[in-house]
Amino acid sequence: MSGKKPTAAPPTARLSRACVMIIVVASVERFAYKGVASNLVTYLTEVVEMSTSAAAKSVSAWSGVTSMLPLLTAVLTDSYWDRYSTITASSLLYVVGLIGLTLWALLHTRMPCSTLFFPLYLISIGQGGYNPSLQAFGADQLDIGDDDDGGDNGATAATEEQRSKVKSLFFQWWYFGICSGSLLGNTTMSYVQDTVGWGLGFAVPAAVMAVSVAAFFCCTPLYKQRQPRAVHRKPCRDSVLKALKSLLASVTGARKITLPSRDGDDDTDIVSELELQEKPLKLADQKQEAAMGEAAAPSVAKIIVRLLPIWTMLLMFAVIFQQPMTFFTKQGMLMDHRVGAVFVIPPAMLQSSITVSIILLMPLYDTVVVPLAGLVAGHGKGITVLQRIGVGMVLSIVAMAVAALVEARRLRAAASSSSGGRLSIFWLLPQYVLLGVSDVFTVVGMQEFFYTQVPSAMRTVGIALYLSVFGVGSFVGAFLITALEMATAGGGGGHDHGWFSDDPREARLDKYYWFLALLSCVSFVVFTHLCKYY
Repeated sequence: MSGKKPTAAPPTARLSRACVMIIVVASVERFAYKGVASNLVTYLTEVVEMSTSAAAKSVSAWSGVTSMLPLLTAVLTDSYWDRYSTITASSLLYVVGLIGLTLWALLHTRMPCSTLFFPLYLISIGQGGYNPSLQAFGADQLDIGDDDDGGDNGATAATEEQRSKVKSLFFQWWYFGICSGSLLGNTTMSYVQDTVGWGLGFAVPAAVMAVSVAAFFCCTPLYKQRQPRAVHRKPCRDSVLKALKSLLASVTGARKITLPSRDGDDDTDIVSELELQEKPLKLADQKQEAAMGEAAAPSVAKIIVRLLPIWTMLLMFAVIFQQPMTFFTKQGMLMDHRVGAVFVIPPAMLQSSITVSIILLMPLYDTVVVPLAGLVAGHGKGITVLQRIGVGMVLSIVAMAVAALVEARRLRAAASSSSGGRLSIFWLLPQYVLLGVSDVFTVVGMQEFFYTQVPSAMRTVGIALYLSVFGVGSFVGAFLITALEMATAGGGGGHDHGWFSDDPREARLDKYYWFLALLSCVSFVVFTHLCKYY
């Protein structure tokens, strides 16, 4: 345990200055990322000249790697490094990747197309360490009487209800911050890229990201940093690694693990046992500490195994989550996106309606939704975290149904008009808004769920588990595109991609959206069944 001991203060639901600063830095990072990712499918189809399905698969694979890498970096962070050092190294890689992408856009006529993916995946590596570490580091700054405080002599810790309230406050404002950054990235950068040029469109995110990283380091004196003594680092590291080994053994059948009941005392013992590893214990020798780490490892594996069924059922939500960056944007390119005689809306800009709906709904969630749900449920929190996730899953299914109906109408309009009449792009607004509302429920709920369900020694892993849902979901989405392309394409080959044809009159994205809605319904039914036993 390091640093000065915080003075006792009334446990109010507030965020520290350091925590607020980290939320601002995270929102700037989202601006930079969305400034690149939101319009990437347009860049690949119009500049790199990929087919629609190839561009969608490339973006999905890139997004998948970006979201999966936190699993690896989180284990390394919690086992060997610390969060601040990980943020330092990964932020530098992130900025270098953005600069490399800018240079590629400026020199693309002289560059092989394959080299484009080097800076893109350098961004993935940087973000893989940056995002989970920054979020967990921000959660460490929470100004509550949490386990950081040692708790030796009557230092009053916040009650469990107060801790839960402040953690929920952090994750909600965290999501509000990244949505604000995403909104600016989607609107301004897509417009700059489509009207001014891709070089400037990638240079601005690179410059803004570099400034935010510099600001983060300038505020270092404000941060609380966990600096466990070297003598305690090895047991903590071993507990994480042995937990993963135990998890692998249980999955492959080498070991049977009995899942603990949520109503029993097992979970409390697990968390308490692991939290002790972060405190300066007064043990006779280091062998006792090592023994404690070994005993805790199977228990941590039990916790992770308990999370896997819920994690799996969220994958279809992650597949739907990818649609605005891929097929929704391509769908908008096939529609009339003119406003008046002069202004043209870039199709990727419509993604900003997701973040606008989130920003508008987020304050209403605490002031309207939670109190109303509290009256019905009979407890202060309103709805549980799993119920919150479930509501978002239902809304995402409705969004896919609406998207399918709009696409079917677009096809009818194109077929009935000899001049190739096109629907207005504003027909896409309902599906974007519905996904934004679903995000308020599911994404925020997922962040809180995975963060709070792991021991404090593995909280970066908890954040990585949340991010990995979207990583694996992206790969699942790419696999579904490939499988459906093979199943629906005609026997002639060539440019016939079945449901994903480049010909707007032949593409059947409506059937693809109905297919996703059906799979999501199955996932939701299984999810509700699992929640009964969790």
